[in-house]
This record gives sequence, structure tokens and C-alpha cells, in this order.
Amino acid sequence: MPAVVESTAPFWLGGADGELRFWRCDDCGTIQHPPSPRCGICLSKALSVVAVSGLATVHTFTINHQAWYPNLDPPYVVAIVTIDEQDDVRLTTNIVGVDPSEVFIGQRVRVVFEEYDGVWLPFFTPIDAAVDQVVGS
Repeated sequence: MPAVVESTAPFWLGGADGELRFWRCDDCGTIQHPPSPRCGICLSKALSVVAVSGLATVHTFTINHQAWYPNLDPPYVVAIVTIDEQDDVRLTTNIVGVDPSEVFIGQRVRVVFEEYDGVWLPFFTPIDAAVDQVVGS
């Protein structure tokens, strides 16, 4: 599980409220991911946490057919998605709620969360897939 510290807590715990959260610069509006103590564009220290829409686009993906972890049965999709609010904010994630053969580059997806030991992992599902907004373990 990822380390939950002050700078990462909004991202890893936002799923409890059904929100995908990032730090954003109050001066220039740039989303900072991964989190940083200063804006990567204007170097401002004025940052605050914002919730984004949770909508994204599949930028690239691969279908994994190898069993690497217990309780994670292949095949499954490992993808990089770009969030709607800022194209250069990209998350490596899984695409869930769909047959892996139906995933494609450019596909519109929305965030869903799975909770593991108090950490809410953001996964994505096609917008038209019938998956609950929050999936608990």
C-alpha cells in the first residue's frame, strides 16, 4: 500500500468521499501530481486541495496476462489515463468493469474507488460501464 503522509493524504483518502483529489496552485491553477511543495510552473507555495470531475481518457494501456500478485487474476488492464482538467496529469491505474478486449486508446472513463486497509485506490471504468461509484473490499 502507498504511504499516506500529509502531502499524499488528499489523493489516497479522497475516495472515501467519492472524490479524486489533487493539489493545485492557487496562483496559476496548475494541478501538481505527484504532489510537490511548490508549483512546477510558477514556483508558488500557494497550493490547495481540489476535487476534480473524475473523468479521464485512456492514453495508453496494456493487457497483463501474467499472474504477478495473489488475488489479482489475469487478464487485467494496466493503463495510463489523462484527467479532463489537465492533459499532462496522468495516472497509472487499472481499467475495471469491462472485458479487457473492449478497452481502447481514447476511451472515456470515470473514476471508481476500491478501499484497501484505509487507502482508497482510484481505478477507472468506461463511462458506459455499469459499475458502482465506490467499491469496498
